[in-house]
Amino acid sequence: MTQRPALGCLFEVVETLVLTVVIFLGIQTFVAQPYKVQQESMEMTLLPDQYVLVDKLTPRWAPYVRGDIVVFDPPPTWVGGSGVPYIKRVIGLPGDHVELKDGHVYVNGTLLDEPYVYTENGVRQSTDPFAGAPSEWLVPQGELFVMGDHRQNSSDSRTFGPVDEAHVIGRAWLRYWPIDAFEPLPHPTYAASSPAP
Repeated sequence: MTQRPALGCLFEVVETLVLTVVIFLGIQTFVAQPYKVQQESMEMTLLPDQYVLVDKLTPRWAPYVRGDIVVFDPPPTWVGGSGVPYIKRVIGLPGDHVELKDGHVYVNGTLLDEPYVYTENGVRQSTDPFAGAPSEWLVPQGELFVMGDHRQNSSDSRTFGPVDEAHVIGRAWLRYWPIDAFEPLPHPTYAASSPAP
């Protein structure tokens, strides 16, 4: 074997590796990326150490809707933040009036049916405001009101307010690890009488 074919083969291997890395980084930056659940705030929908795939592409043309599970960077002013992205459920859209009353969530005056809220011994957790925090919000344009499904174990918009959509990384849509938990994440259907104005 001459030196020229050996160099050609080496060049092809390097070229393939570089192209693979570029494609991988491009997909992870613009299309989808894995996310490891590290908090308990989405129990029982998502458990710590499970992995989900986060869709970063479709939100560019399909806006977030109520019920979406999103991964986002906590607001920079949030003192409880650890630098780890949060994962929560979208409850209120821009223009929505969100109110917590008698342990339930009302959006634009309509009671939100929330079958995904954490239950213990068959009893669904109450959704209450935190001590000293407001119990109702008007979601500003360009922001989302988010809460964890495990309401009594979640730092969310009840604490730090609505989240700027610019801080949202993407929409979680597939749980893929551990393999026995593999499934697309279910999406709730809400009453048609409570759209954002």
